[in-house]
Amino acid sequence: MTGKGKILAPGVLCFERFFDSAIEKVWSYVTESDKRGKWLARGEMELFAGGMVTLHFLHSELSPLPGTIPEMHKAMEAGHTFTGKVIEVDPPHLLTFTWHDDSEVTFELTEAKGGVLLVLTHRKLADSEATRQNVSAGWHTHLGVLEANLNGTTPENFWVSFEKIQEEYR
Repeated sequence: MTGKGKILAPGVLCFERFFDSAIEKVWSYVTESDKRGKWLARGEMELFAGGMVTLHFLHSELSPLPGTIPEMHKAMEAGHTFTGKVIEVDPPHLLTFTWHDDSEVTFELTEAKGGVLLVLTHRKLADSEATRQNVSAGWHTHLGVLEANLNGTTPENFWVSFEKIQEEYR
């Protein structure tokens, strides 16, 4: 897993990852429920401006490896679901949608060096240290699970990985 997320401005975090994969494959892992459910969250996405986004997070399904959910996230043990709206979509290069706290997430995919550069930007976040640490560790961990899936390897247990990387973001 490469680089940590960066703070671009108050309430704006950005992550960059390069994947040795076709852009269509990475796009499918961002937009298709069954593939997205392997690294982030299952749920339908209507891929047009104003379309609904439903994300159902069940972190225990992201890896077959055992791990314990941290106390601060016990409420999510049985899953967590929210809905948002698509703001902008340009397949297979751009997807922006609202997140559960009225923030916005953008995935930008660009073909580069025989693979894909994915730039994930999360905007309109609460400008607090706790939010930055939690969101940064979450995206960092989810992107690591995405990388493992794209490479055909078994990802580490989400919560084990999350706790390690959260310490680094502190």
